[in-house]
Order: sequence, then C-alpha cells, then structure tokens
Amino acid sequence: VKAQSALSVKEANLKAMTAFIYTQGSATKQMFEHELGLSLPTITQNLRAMEADGLIVKGEMQQSTGGRKAQIYEFAAHSSVAIGVRIQTTQITAIAIDLNGKSVATRQRTLPYRNNDAYYQRMNGIINDFAQELAKQGSTVLGVAFCMQGIVSADGQSITFGKIMGNTGLKLSELSHGLNYPSLMIHDSDASAMAELWFDHNLKDAVCIYLERRPGGAVIVDGSLYQGPNQCNGSIEHMTLIPGGNPCYCGQLGCMDTYCSPETLMEDGESLPGFFSVLEQGEQEHRKRFSQWLDYVALAVTNIRSVLAGDVIISGEAAQYLDDDDMAGLRERVVEHTPFGTTDFTLRKGMALDHQDIIGAALRFVEPYVRELCDM
Repeated sequence: VKAQSALSVKEANLKAMTAFIYTQGSATKQMFEHELGLSLPTITQNLRAMEADGLIVKGEMQQSTGGRKAQIYEFAAHSSVAIGVRIQTTQITAIAIDLNGKSVATRQRTLPYRNNDAYYQRMNGIINDFAQELAKQGSTVLGVAFCMQGIVSADGQSITFGKIMGNTGLKLSELSHGLNYPSLMIHDSDASAMAELWFDHNLKDAVCIYLERRPGGAVIVDGSLYQGPNQCNGSIEHMTLIPGGNPCYCGQLGCMDTYCSPETLMEDGESLPGFFSVLEQGEQEHRKRFSQWLDYVALAVTNIRSVLAGDVIISGEAAQYLDDDDMAGLRERVVEHTPFGTTDFTLRKGMALDHQDIIGAALRFVEPYVRELCDM
C-alpha cells in the first residue's frame, strides 16, 4: 500500500508540473518550487522524465538578477499533433494542430469526391503521407478526425444523414480504409463548436448558429458540447421556418437552410464579398434582401431560444461580414419576436476562425490527450 501511495504521489507531482508548464508555456525550477511547493530533487527528477518523453525542451537562460542564470524549460506543444480533415466536392483539406490547438501544417489536394473505396484509399494515402512528414519532424500523430457535412450515428461509426455529399450509410471503417492512424467522424457544426469551447474558457451554455452555405448549429451545456443520444442536437438547419415554403435538399419544405443560407443573398454570379461590398454602398435592392435575410435569421434564433433560452453565438462564413450594427439589429429583431419579452441574453459573433471546423475536429484527439497528460 505504501509503495502504491508513493507511486500515486510521484505521478500526481509529475502531472501537476506538466499542467503548470502546459498552462504557462515555460517555467524555471524556481517557479515550480514557488508555485507548486515541490522540492528541488523532485522537480529535477520530473523535468528529466518530461524531457525524455519529449514534452519539454530547454529554452534560453533567464536573465540574471545578480545570481546564477536560471534555465528556462519550454512546453513542447509540437511533441504530439492531431489532424483534422474536411472533405469537399472537389478537394480535401487536412490541417495538423499541436497540443495548444495551433495550426502547424496544412495539406490541400484537388480530389473530386466519390463515395467509393478507390476515393477513400487515395484520400488516406494523401493523409498518411502528410502524417509521415509530421512524424519526421518529431511529432507523434494522435489521430485523424474527419469533419463531416452530415449527421454521425450515436456510436460514431457511420453517417445516418448525408444528403449533401450523398454518403448516407457511409461507415467509418470504409472512410478510414488504408489509414494508418486512429480515426473518428464528427459533424462539422459540432467540430466548430469544439473550437469555440477550446479557445473561450468562459463559454458555459450557448447555442451556436453557423451561417455557412449549408447552415448548421451546435449546443453547448455546462462548458461541454452536448450532442444528445442521436448526435444530432443543434440540427437547426432543418427546423421548419416557413410551412410549405422553399424545397430543401432534405426533402422537406420551408427549412431554415433555404432561408438563412447566405446563398439567398447573392444574385446570379455574385460572390458573398461582392454582395456585402454593394450593400455597404447602400444599394436598395441589396439592403432589402439583407433585411429580409436578417428577419429569417432572427426568426430561427427566436425559435431556438423558445426551447433553449441561453446565449446565442452567430458564426460561419456570413458572420464574418456582420458588423456591430448588424448584430444589434439582429438582437432587436429577436427581442421583438420573443413573446415573453426576455432581454437577458447575449447574442454575439463567434470566433469565425479560418478552417474552424477542421481545427475543432482535430481537437477531438488533442483535448482528451491533454486532459490525461495534465490530469485536468
């Protein structure tokens, strides 16, 4: 029992030091001693172990204040990486992130999508090559996470609704055939919400609305992604916004997708940046279309808040173009639509990171690894 107790104390000290240097980015022996109350022999022993495992590297010597210069140790965030992958109709994009969630490498290849084994083997060959290059640079690849434009089954092993890409029923075993690393699938909106959570530690309860070409949503409860038993919480894009309205790709009529997609803003041949550029010049037809679109987005937010009356995060491609006045106007519309008049909620823009869904997918491997490493 004493031996087990001594081992657990030793492990706890190591994890405490790992958590401290992970959070701070760098530290000296004196900082460990002062902040954690550990003895110098214990600190020295654990630093050797962490260095042997590649978790830390020696940095610069700290500037002297009269005595001996102190050695700075830096957390080696690149020691392990995870890869996120987005599959699109004409190309794949793979991004590697380190243990801080920072993008360290990107691989993009043109590859027309086909739901067949030949496509998946070719795709995974590209990913394997990418991973091997990362390994040569000294990074252990934790796994590969695919962010999917479709609903993932409760067990995470198949796509239960994949009408956008035409891959309903696709199994993870088929998708990852030939891949040399652990893999998982995650709905792209859920992946984007993972990134929101990772970079904003104050985020507790919220509904995320992603105004992409194909809109989506995600639910955050008590600081965690809440996907529900069928992994489809937050699938707001298929709520009926206008009964009997526009036909949706899902086969229903009047879905939120058909009214809140930024595609509805653009004239034939017009780009989204082009639309907002003309809008800024005050062109009346564009202002009318934009106002109608904001009305529909507000209606969707109001419907969501009638079930989950928490804060709302607006993100995605279209959100990048919304300024403070637009967000204030959207909030006013929501308050007007809300029958019980609540004003005690936050409606704000999300992070709108480049490739946020890919980064969030990769975090599905990084987050549990860091939590285990640091006992967080």
